[in-house]
Amino acid sequence: MELIKKKVLGNGLTVVTERMPNLRSISLGVWLKKGSRHEAASENGISHFIEHLLFKGTAHRTAREIALTIDSIGGQIDAFTSREYTCFYAKVLDEHLPIALDLLSDIVLHPNFAPAEIEKERKVIFEEIRMVDDTPDELVYDLFNQHLWPDHPLGRPIQGTLESVSAMTPEKIGRYFRESYQPANLLVTATGNLEHEKLVSAIRKAFEPLSNGAAPPFSEPPRLNPGILVKEKKELGQVHICLGVRGFPLAHEARFQEYVLNTLLGGTMSSRLFQDIREERGLAYNVFSSLNSFMDTGYLMVYAATSPESAEQVVRLVQEEFRALKEKAPAEREMKMARDHLKGSLMLSLESSSSRMSSLARQEVYFRRPFTLNEILEGIDRVQAEEVRVLAEKIFHRSTCAMAVLGN
Repeated sequence: MELIKKKVLGNGLTVVTERMPNLRSISLGVWLKKGSRHEAASENGISHFIEHLLFKGTAHRTAREIALTIDSIGGQIDAFTSREYTCFYAKVLDEHLPIALDLLSDIVLHPNFAPAEIEKERKVIFEEIRMVDDTPDELVYDLFNQHLWPDHPLGRPIQGTLESVSAMTPEKIGRYFRESYQPANLLVTATGNLEHEKLVSAIRKAFEPLSNGAAPPFSEPPRLNPGILVKEKKELGQVHICLGVRGFPLAHEARFQEYVLNTLLGGTMSSRLFQDIREERGLAYNVFSSLNSFMDTGYLMVYAATSPESAEQVVRLVQEEFRALKEKAPAEREMKMARDHLKGSLMLSLESSSSRMSSLARQEVYFRRPFTLNEILEGIDRVQAEEVRVLAEKIFHRSTCAMAVLGN
């Protein structure tokens, strides 16, 4: 029996489900294939603002009634905005799926946008922006993106700025919502103890009256800006560092080699950076590497927080690991650890219906098809040590290296 099924409704809305009959839960997500990268500079933060506002009341429910509806069935509901998509999701017992679908469809199709609620939520977002400014590990990440991709939507903060959020009128918010929340931009994914045909029928009833519109606007790939950005913040006791190099788009053919390279470098507690900088030298409490991949670009980034006296040494040690990975292929024992870590963390995450639901959505957005677990595991197992070295030689290059430094 086929567990993953896909259906495109007459108005263009896509539904992807995966039946997990051994669970009692169902995770349901409504995904908008637009995020902060699809905003004009004057609209920076509007996707995030709308995500907040959709929980502030609909044509049929107040904000309190939305909360009471989900709490009364012991479920969970939330949302988030990223650079390339926005998601509204719920996790409930299988018997409460109709309630979850009714609630999510009401939120994304019939928002109220009451002027008083807009002004209240504007203040909340102002505080969120100030909170980022007061959280150095988040602020240095935003600074790194702004420096890496200046004058491009991917470089702007997802939450917007005080200036851009202040300029968002009810009319601008309503117009952006109507232009964005169209079937061509919407995807519904669901996983758990469900029946595909029955759920598709219910989704069709809720969403098919919605007429189709335009797909997200095309956004040119950004040009990477190498070099160093330093921002002084005297009250900080540590220096926060983001150092990154150009990586690959999310669907790139070398993505599995990139996963393994990141795991070896700083993706685990046994990784090279963690063991050298934290365990052996005690120079940082927090040091790691991560991959940030998008539709048409990406980067591999190292983050570390250390004392002002140790900052230069930490940067030098990171560069030494870059060089070591370029010059010599990792030993097979280290490669096995990285492959096994990736496979183990993947399989553990897929025991959750919510993780499976998110995975289905990302596969549809970036690949237009689902991947079986075996396909992914085989892709990881095929990665060879020399491929990792060649990849390191390709991406760890001075001409594409950028760094943001925040601190005293």
